[in-house]
Amino acid sequence: MQGFRGFIKLSLLPRRPIQVLSTRTMATVSTPTGENPTPITKSAAKKEEKRLEKAAKLAAKTAKVAGTGEKKVKEKEKKDVEPPFVNKTPMGEKKDLTEPMAAGYNPIAVESAWYDWWEKEGFFKPQFTSDGKVKPEGLFVIPAPPPNVTGSLHIGHALTTAIQDCLIRWNRMLGKTTLFAPGFDHAGISTQSVVEKRLFKATGKTRHDLGRERFLETVMDWKNDYQSRITRQLHRLGGSYDWDRAVFTMDEKRNKAVIEAFCRLHEEGIIYRANRLVHWCVKMNTTLSNLEVDQKQLNGRTLLNVPGYDEKERFEFGVLVSFAYQIEDSDEKIIVATTRPETMLGDTAVAVHPDDPRYKHLHGKFVKHPFVDRRIPIVTDSIVVDMEFGTGAVKITPAHDPNDYEVGVRHKLEFINILNDDGTFNANTGEKFKGMKRFHARNAVVKMLKEAGLYVETKDNPMQIPICSKSGDVVEPVLKPQWWVNCKPLAEEAIKRTQAGELLITPKTSENEWYRWLEGIQDWCISRQLWWGHRCPAYFVNIEGADLDPNDGANWVVGRTIEEATERAKAFAGDKKFVLEQDGDVLDTWFSSGLWPFSMMGWPDQASPDLQTFFPSSVLETGWDIIFFWVARMVLLGIKLTGQVPFKEVYCHAMIRDAHGRKMSKSLGNVIDPIDVIEGVALEALHEKLKDGNLDEKEIVKATAGQKKDFPKGIPQCGTDALRFALCAYSSGGRDINLEILRVEGYRKFCNKIFNATKFAMLKLDESFVPEPTAKPTGNESLVEKWILHKLNVAATDLNAQLAERNFMTATTAAYNFWLYELCDVYIEAMKPMTDESAPAATRKSAQQTLYTCLDLGLRLLHPFMPFVTEELWQRLPRRPNDPTPSIMVSSFPVFDKDYVFEAADQQFDLVFSTLKTGRSLAASYNLQSDIQFFLHVQTDEEAALFEPQLSTIVALTKGCKSAKVVRELKDIPEGCGGTVVTPTIAVHTLVRGLVDLDVEIGKCDKKLDLAKLNLGKITKLEAQADYEQTVPENVRQANSDKRKTIEAEISTLELSRNMFAKLK
Repeated sequence: MQGFRGFIKLSLLPRRPIQVLSTRTMATVSTPTGENPTPITKSAAKKEEKRLEKAAKLAAKTAKVAGTGEKKVKEKEKKDVEPPFVNKTPMGEKKDLTEPMAAGYNPIAVESAWYDWWEKEGFFKPQFTSDGKVKPEGLFVIPAPPPNVTGSLHIGHALTTAIQDCLIRWNRMLGKTTLFAPGFDHAGISTQSVVEKRLFKATGKTRHDLGRERFLETVMDWKNDYQSRITRQLHRLGGSYDWDRAVFTMDEKRNKAVIEAFCRLHEEGIIYRANRLVHWCVKMNTTLSNLEVDQKQLNGRTLLNVPGYDEKERFEFGVLVSFAYQIEDSDEKIIVATTRPETMLGDTAVAVHPDDPRYKHLHGKFVKHPFVDRRIPIVTDSIVVDMEFGTGAVKITPAHDPNDYEVGVRHKLEFINILNDDGTFNANTGEKFKGMKRFHARNAVVKMLKEAGLYVETKDNPMQIPICSKSGDVVEPVLKPQWWVNCKPLAEEAIKRTQAGELLITPKTSENEWYRWLEGIQDWCISRQLWWGHRCPAYFVNIEGADLDPNDGANWVVGRTIEEATERAKAFAGDKKFVLEQDGDVLDTWFSSGLWPFSMMGWPDQASPDLQTFFPSSVLETGWDIIFFWVARMVLLGIKLTGQVPFKEVYCHAMIRDAHGRKMSKSLGNVIDPIDVIEGVALEALHEKLKDGNLDEKEIVKATAGQKKDFPKGIPQCGTDALRFALCAYSSGGRDINLEILRVEGYRKFCNKIFNATKFAMLKLDESFVPEPTAKPTGNESLVEKWILHKLNVAATDLNAQLAERNFMTATTAAYNFWLYELCDVYIEAMKPMTDESAPAATRKSAQQTLYTCLDLGLRLLHPFMPFVTEELWQRLPRRPNDPTPSIMVSSFPVFDKDYVFEAADQQFDLVFSTLKTGRSLAASYNLQSDIQFFLHVQTDEEAALFEPQLSTIVALTKGCKSAKVVRELKDIPEGCGGTVVTPTIAVHTLVRGLVDLDVEIGKCDKKLDLAKLNLGKITKLEAQADYEQTVPENVRQANSDKRKTIEAEISTLELSRNMFAKLK
């Protein structure tokens, strides 16, 4: 039978972190390169071993070809091709595992059927005590960030699911009452935008052609379709959500919560109406939040096309235009500059610094506007004006610039809006510009300034311009009467609660940004000029015969119902007749999302069982990029409306970028569907997906080229488990993740390793095998058994600690290293002779029990990261007597167990393992591949007692090893051996007589001896210093002593090898 070692080559798996041993391994036989000998550390020895093994294989191959005189052509073995997997398990039924395990790991087959069974069995639901209380182990709740129903999930959502479900499954296995609550976000502007684009692309119609009611029906159809798609994706990703609790931000109960929140905050004066500057998207015809505005960096003069204009038209950006205003009743002029010359039509002041001597004589004077009948005052302002910048004079447009707005407020200037909602100029710009589109007006203004002799110059100006992330349009600051939230008092309370320890934010960088943003918070505009969303529960009271200003919030009432609003309007209007006119705007999506962690639990119904049990939540996990736009608002609204911080902890994961570090974008073709990684997809299929979206032809061509470059062979099939494990392994607390699909594929090979290791190990558990009732050690375990149980305990302890600290990368490393480097590479190999038929029954039974324990608990360690393959393999293991646990996901997670602490055995076997690895390197240095004979020279009875029982393990773990023998005397080492030092008292020798060039080897020994003696002289000289004992720290003296002893042992072994080689001449 082929040994386990031959099952798979893990060429793409991450390397194991180097472990520092207490003893240094030093080679006394140089490598075939003939380089100067130097002491080799464990890490260097490992690298050298790999190099030498490779060289040995090449040498053997060359020798074989030389001997036959011809190159043997190896015939490819014909492998039986397995037919495509077909899931025959009825939905919700448990998978039948009575058939033998498949020949190889197939993620599609392994991951089939389990999710439906888990859900049907109710494993996703929170478990309570018999009297309906939270379990004594505790409560753990995650409100899943609701994915937008704009489209299918991308790889960033997979990261979110992987991290959150890992925490949920881990806490569930720790015995806690857990709830992973799912839901979906209506995503107002995003969904309306994508549906409008799709509608126009398919039919050439706009939402206005359909009308509000029919358009909303169309959007709802879209929502239902994509909610179903997203749900299927989350199923495939293995998220253990309680689907019976799934909610939608616009369902009836969440709509009630939004109305209640708006009305309550308005009644308390937190929500108010005001005419203030907002981000306005002409293309979308709505206000935008900061999150929906991207900043496009320009390095200088740039010609850009703008949505809503002819495709061939280009407009100038990235320049600073200077022009002059004529001083009233004077020949003098004052020069100002602007990046938006068209806004001069809305200028209502020119500001200068009060201390600027150049303009002191102009204080209080006016300039004449050249194109409209307007006198513009010259005002002094030390805040907005920098005397050293430009001319020291600044044009002020209060209605179209945030900084100018503040100047206008300070100086009580006139606020003149020059822009219609559709991007054309209004009557305030004069007859020449009225009705002109804004960027046509830009060109016209510059032309007329030149004609008037007021134009000065245009020069390059590196700058950023605001771009709507949904439409690509250039965003305009515009005055609009909107509903606003006064955030300052809410933020002060949030800061206070966070500082008091009620909220933990990790990583630390996110916490620092949290405070910085809250301290500088501004009021929040929550009005949106959309159709899709929560309509504002606010009503303008239009009193008959009264000319009331709709901009004035005093003329509005709010109501949870139309009846409540009517009663309030009656109180406001008195005996006068009135008509209630509901605000046509909807609320910002982030307003309803800000209620998410408590509205999903039934708020404002205080009697809701879920609200009473599961609120506040345990952890809110999300991307750092929306900590302000979403997380902060949940905290502000949660404290204000419920009196509690809505969650105890915020964990911010990194943003996923492509392998080149670029942000993922549909137009770049680097957006990855997690299902494509799970199932694999051909390049042509990736291209076809681009055509289903809203990209134009130019963008499709660009994206196609990007896909061809990044995925020339498509995306390989990796499976859910490999994807989840990779995403957690990437999560190190940094800001960005540069995702490489090859690394995900490497973890698929790790899944394959686990699958084949378990398959091979199961062969060692014969049909008569019955696990012990408990996993407690019996006391009959061999050294390697104690060692592996100790390593299992270390892995479990480390993994629990790392998950508690949210160190997902380190947690995956703990599980990975245990499985790959300790269980597979060492114990499963070492136990082969212990489980042979020739081994004593007690030895075989003990090795089997230890193997079973390692498989059982090892699979549990991996389960939070890899739910499917661990369930598949765990279900194939026999259960301990009286263990009714139906699924690995509700089994107990391994934790520290004092019965598994074998520190002495750990140190002893580490020494054995270090010795055998030293022997491997020694054999490799001589290109030995078979009939290897080791002679372990030890100098103490304790060492002899340690190594004698481990000789079979050393042979089993060294490929090509024929025998290993412990010797106490140098004379017992056969002539013609090369040797290597392990410790000052332990050396490994191997027989090389007849296999080496003796003169070359003697020369190597001489060089090494010279170097070793030189190093010994340095240490001896150092230790001989008069004040050595008094001035050198004890730990340094001990290290020098150990080093001296090792070099002395090295010299002895080198001299022995040299003498042996000399005698053979």
